[in-house]
Amino acid sequence: MSHQSDLIASDIESYLHQHENKDLLRFITCGNVDDGKSTLIGRLLHDSKLIFEDHLAAIARDSQKYNTTDGEIDLALLVDGLQAEREQGITIDVAYRYFSTERRKFIIADCPGHAQYTRNMATGASTCDLAVILIDARHGVQTQTRRHSFIVSLLGVRHVIVAVNKMDLVDFSQQVFDEIQRDYLAFAEGLNLPDIRFVPMSALRGDNVVNASPHTPWYHGGTLMHLLDTIQLETDAPLAAFRLPVQYVNRPNLNFRGFCGTIAAGSIAAGDTVRVLPSGKTSQVRAIVTADGDLPHAHAGQAITLTLTDEIDVSRGDMLVKASDPAPSVAHSFAAHVVWMDETPLVVGKTYGFKLGGKKAFGQVVRLVTRIDVDTLVATEATTLKLNEIGVAHITLTAPVVFDAYTACRGTGSLIVIDRETNATAAAGMISQPLAASPEASLPPAGEASELARLRAFEVELNALVRRYFPHWEAKDIRQFLG
Repeated sequence: MSHQSDLIASDIESYLHQHENKDLLRFITCGNVDDGKSTLIGRLLHDSKLIFEDHLAAIARDSQKYNTTDGEIDLALLVDGLQAEREQGITIDVAYRYFSTERRKFIIADCPGHAQYTRNMATGASTCDLAVILIDARHGVQTQTRRHSFIVSLLGVRHVIVAVNKMDLVDFSQQVFDEIQRDYLAFAEGLNLPDIRFVPMSALRGDNVVNASPHTPWYHGGTLMHLLDTIQLETDAPLAAFRLPVQYVNRPNLNFRGFCGTIAAGSIAAGDTVRVLPSGKTSQVRAIVTADGDLPHAHAGQAITLTLTDEIDVSRGDMLVKASDPAPSVAHSFAAHVVWMDETPLVVGKTYGFKLGGKKAFGQVVRLVTRIDVDTLVATEATTLKLNEIGVAHITLTAPVVFDAYTACRGTGSLIVIDRETNATAAAGMISQPLAASPEASLPPAGEASELARLRAFEVELNALVRRYFPHWEAKDIRQFLG
């Protein structure tokens, strides 16, 4: 929902132009369960006058039905919309809300706090610029606080606001606030979080959320809303080189062949010379096509279709780069941080599916280098990763892929790992560097990859049929049947 403006009634064109040119801030709320994340978002929208009256009335009725706040309106219900969430008073899935102020536009991702749903939190954080990490003033820094902070750091979120919530339950004690601040900063020394702010607040009562609180005269910083509205994001320098992962080849007729995707980094203009990777073929940009017409140039974040002057082979999963820009890595093997998201643990040497941008390939984790303890950030030797555990792995694929380090470009440095049998997302990964081909990998040459993919697809389909018609069979029975 947008803020109220006098221009809406007097000059709608000026209002729309002003609204279109605001910058956009994506942020998440995360932290331990019951720290008040959903309530904070509800309070933020309520005190900013960004909730319609009929919606607020519906929330008031539901608050009486579920009675989670002793008769008061439960603003957490604004984002906790699932039946199970309202019955249990927890957040399960990521909920997104949009609003705007006079200065900028916002997209909020309300992430679950339970350890069981850490994978949902990682998904929500992957596209955000800022994280609001809540800490219950009564309990201080918890394991899930550390885990979420570590994931936020891995995902390249540079700005963090630590919201010390429920200060009303500790009598707005400055000593409690200072102790939590010291504990968190001591832990964060080992993380890549260059910008950390702290705010004492009560999301339930509204203290220091949108309006300054009279109960914290010792706090001289801004409210949460003020920080969100004024934090400077332009200092985050993305990769300057042009990167366009090809997501789709558009061929509506014999006279048009375009390559569609969202620009991950840099900019492009008509007439620029581009290189196709991994093939290395070059051509020039004939036109930059969009739904609103052709553009003379385009930049990171825009969804475009490029047409080229030459008929060269460009397929889904390839990447277009400027011939004059530093090239990304092209390799079969690389090192990556891996956040394991599956109930079934990681098996080193098992063949998984990997997806990087539009590129799909089979591969293996050929070596698990370390597992990282989220409490101490100490890396230890390990042979597997279980649900919500984080480690550093060496990965080798059947085909060469194009990538940058995740710290340089999120859009070309991230991947997901897919279990071939269940087709479930098993893990998310952040690439750190390319590696020489690992002798530990038992993968076929790239030329055999298509035949291998066909055979494995048949294997997965056969496995699914056996499970369907013989549901009582155990895994060993299925393996024996399939030979």
